[in-house]
Amino acid sequence: MERKINRREKESEEKHSNSEGSEQDKDYKTSLITLNVGGYLYITQKQTLTKYPDSFLEGIINGKIMCPFDADGHYFIDRDGLLFRHILNFLRNGELLLPEGFRENQLLAQEADFFQLKVLSDAVKSRWEKEQLASRETTFLEITDSHDRSQGLRIFCNAPDFIAKIKSRIVLVSKSRLDGFPEEFSVSSNIIQFKYFIKSENGTRLVLKEDNTFVCTLETLKFEAIMMALKCGFRLLTSLDCSKGSIVHSDALHFIK
Repeated sequence: MERKINRREKESEEKHSNSEGSEQDKDYKTSLITLNVGGYLYITQKQTLTKYPDSFLEGIINGKIMCPFDADGHYFIDRDGLLFRHILNFLRNGELLLPEGFRENQLLAQEADFFQLKVLSDAVKSRWEKEQLASRETTFLEITDSHDRSQGLRIFCNAPDFIAKIKSRIVLVSKSRLDGFPEEFSVSSNIIQFKYFIKSENGTRLVLKEDNTFVCTLETLKFEAIMMALKCGFRLLTSLDCSKGSIVHSDALHFIK
């Protein structure tokens, strides 16, 4: 008799446990929402879409705004499906994080306005304005002799990130050929100054030590700058000093996108 009672109790506990598990599974499944945005399917949690009260997505999920369904019963939103990735990432992260080289600020701002996410819209517009301002400013890098600034190379570009990339590359090469970081060259915001520029038959060398150890020739720097620019999508607008006959012999390079 006792054995039968124990079995019944065990079966009852298992049923109760299974019931709780099924209820939890049901709650979890109902918290997942599938959106069809312009033909692209996105699956996320209800709490993500309702993060910002009075937004378009919060209105849809809580029944404030009527939204059509596709053939599979998913919410259908007739907007840019690719750009919605960034809308959803903003809802998840709480900040604007865009891939390097993103160029669709105006479109994303429009999408943010449609989804009634003012915080995102303001962030996109602020980013756009900064990029517009930066594109109008010409940035430069000067590689020069600390004793004679007429000797050297100047690189101009309307993209500060590219100038920083070239600068870091030159510093990296210089460090790799030296022990430590010697006094023979110094780096400031837009200028790299070497202690010695020595003219030779092979061109101008950046001499760093008394034993004539040098980083490279100016011609090598010019070619590397041009190759880096082309790989990054820039073009050589013009040599700013064409009087010497060729880019190799010019004292300045100007890149633009």
